[in-house]
Amino acid sequence: MNKNKIYFASDFHLGIPNLKESHDREKHIVRWLTLIEQDAKTIYLLGDIFDFWFEYKKVVPKGFVRLLGKLASLTDNGTEIHLFTGNHDLWMKNYLTQEVGLVIHHKSKIVMQHGKKMLIGHGDGLGKGDYLYKLIKKVFTSKICQWLFTRLHPNFAFSLAHAWSMSSRNKNKKEFISKEKEMLFNYCKKQQEINPIDFYIFGHRHIPLELKIDHNATYVNIGDWITHNTYAVLEKGVLHIKKY
Repeated sequence: MNKNKIYFASDFHLGIPNLKESHDREKHIVRWLTLIEQDAKTIYLLGDIFDFWFEYKKVVPKGFVRLLGKLASLTDNGTEIHLFTGNHDLWMKNYLTQEVGLVIHHKSKIVMQHGKKMLIGHGDGLGKGDYLYKLIKKVFTSKICQWLFTRLHPNFAFSLAHAWSMSSRNKNKKEFISKEKEMLFNYCKKQQEINPIDFYIFGHRHIPLELKIDHNATYVNIGDWITHNTYAVLEKGVLHIKKY
């Protein structure tokens, strides 16, 4: 079978709310990856794969062995996998590149696939508004903040981080009202005036959405794997959101 499909998934949030539910979700995701490996050319993971991630020089978060093993197997067999950091796993460095073979991106990126121009990323902090979060992200991504965090013992540091992570996740649980109220849609609409694109594909909102920007462009949010178990697939220039 030809491996020519492009897949997108986001917001696994592995690690919450408890070990059993996180394991069940992880096993479900691995089954999905096993299903698509026969025809997946490239997989884009659009952030918040882990509910929290931090790499010390010689220490990484424990767990997630099923997912990491499956991703390593996919890359070993030639599937290209890109991981965009989200607001919950923004402190990724080079561990997943060295050990699993993932290509890590810390910012949104324009790519061409199947003749379609796409802007893809996690989607946090884009557009107008949410200025407090943008300030916090700027602080958290500073080298000084990361250096200070490494001075904390991992047991205390991870407990602190998970508490902040829960607060951040609850803040993002907003229902869809209208596309005019969607910060990411308004961002895409503005970008379309500057640099026309076929698809804007993001995560972060935890809601599967397909909203037309104009005759040529669509904003797509691929949902999450906490509630919706949704992903997107691009085949022959046509993009669909599907549920597993």
